[in-house]
Amino acid sequence: MRILSLLFALTAIVTLNLQAQLTPESTSRIDAIVAKAMEETSVPGASISVIKDGKIAYVHAYGNASLDPATPARPESRYSIGSVSKQFMSMAILLLVQDGKLKLEDPVAKYLPDLTRAKDITIRQLLSHTSGYQDYYPLDYVAPFMTKAVTPDQILDRFARIPLDFEPGTQWQYSNTNFVAAGLILEKVSGMRLAAFMEKRIFQPLGMQTPIDLGVQALAESDARGYTRFGQGPVRAVRPEARDWLFAAGQLAMTAEDLARWNLGLLEGKLIRPELMDEMIKAPRLKNGAPTSYGLGVAISNDGGHPKVQHGGAVAGFVSSNTVWLDQGAAVAVLCNLDGSRATGLITNQIRPLLLAERDDPRANEQLERARRIFSQLQEGKIDTSLLTSDADSYFTPQVLADAASSLKPLGSPVTFEQTRKALRGGMTLRNFQITFSGGTVLQLSAFSVDDGRFAQYLIQ
Repeated sequence: MRILSLLFALTAIVTLNLQAQLTPESTSRIDAIVAKAMEETSVPGASISVIKDGKIAYVHAYGNASLDPATPARPESRYSIGSVSKQFMSMAILLLVQDGKLKLEDPVAKYLPDLTRAKDITIRQLLSHTSGYQDYYPLDYVAPFMTKAVTPDQILDRFARIPLDFEPGTQWQYSNTNFVAAGLILEKVSGMRLAAFMEKRIFQPLGMQTPIDLGVQALAESDARGYTRFGQGPVRAVRPEARDWLFAAGQLAMTAEDLARWNLGLLEGKLIRPELMDEMIKAPRLKNGAPTSYGLGVAISNDGGHPKVQHGGAVAGFVSSNTVWLDQGAAVAVLCNLDGSRATGLITNQIRPLLLAERDDPRANEQLERARRIFSQLQEGKIDTSLLTSDADSYFTPQVLADAASSLKPLGSPVTFEQTRKALRGGMTLRNFQITFSGGTVLQLSAFSVDDGRFAQYLIQ
């Protein structure tokens, strides 16, 4: 009991230190974002972790991990992360590459010779979804055949020993079958079970204590329970996939805080050499030269000039999202226990500006306050011309001011006033803002500012 008490005390200290990285205003805003997304989507429970400036800044749980009996969600509750597991599977393969035990360009036939066209498909094509193997789990519900336990070999018997959907390297098509094959290759080369390899080579080095392989260990009563919903009907408990249907494609469960530790490992390059990390986040081109937007187990995009790696997960009863902005030392992980929900995207997209705006735009807060002040003035049919350039001043004629007052004042005070984008154009800084109101009205503000901060444009639509 004394040891347990010490552990609880240490946990409390860690939580306080984590939360100290964000301002009280930011954490309150995050809480409001999550609460609103959960209300809009009927998600029973959610758990999030936030990294800012290369540190775990916030970990929090919301709602209920279980509805019957009602059990509050806790940060230490695990959620199934679904296809976010593919990041870990790809890292496991890259660790074998680093060990010199295999190569990304090795043909699948070297390890699984009886798969269709195995001599023509590489390990890289498995991990980048360009192999042509048919996806065994394209549906968004658990089909009857998935309610009975299976082995990874049986999955491949049914879906990777049939004709390909396309010639290797000529198309991109998401396929869980690819990762089942990759998982079996890892087990054959390493001589270890997949779960044991990840525990030894990934989870332990990164200090991750909660991950489990759902094919080996079931979620506990203290973990989140999965739910589903059809249309606007009630939220109901879901029947999960039977053992090993998810295997290397999506069988991990963990806490949002341990996903943050994983994200720190990516940001700090703790597991693999930089050149292998480059392989992970490099999107291959198809044989005709067309680009893809998927590396090895991660989707890759240009997010306002920042390289972003992301993956979502969706399995019976759960959705997840894990997003890392590599050059900003920032990441957001969101776990929810309602399948088919869009809550993870809503939450991530709204937390993003809180993490990136300050580093992207040192004058963001100053210009946000100026934009808010002008909006309040326009609701009264007036404007402080010292905040405008001469061009913008000429735009705000008495008619425009009258239209502003008659249309904006009835909306009342904004509930949120947030910067959503910043870019350079025409020698000025363009900032887009979204303004929301309690009645559901959403307005978009497009504002250009010059070097001294005055607005050359302030258009509301």
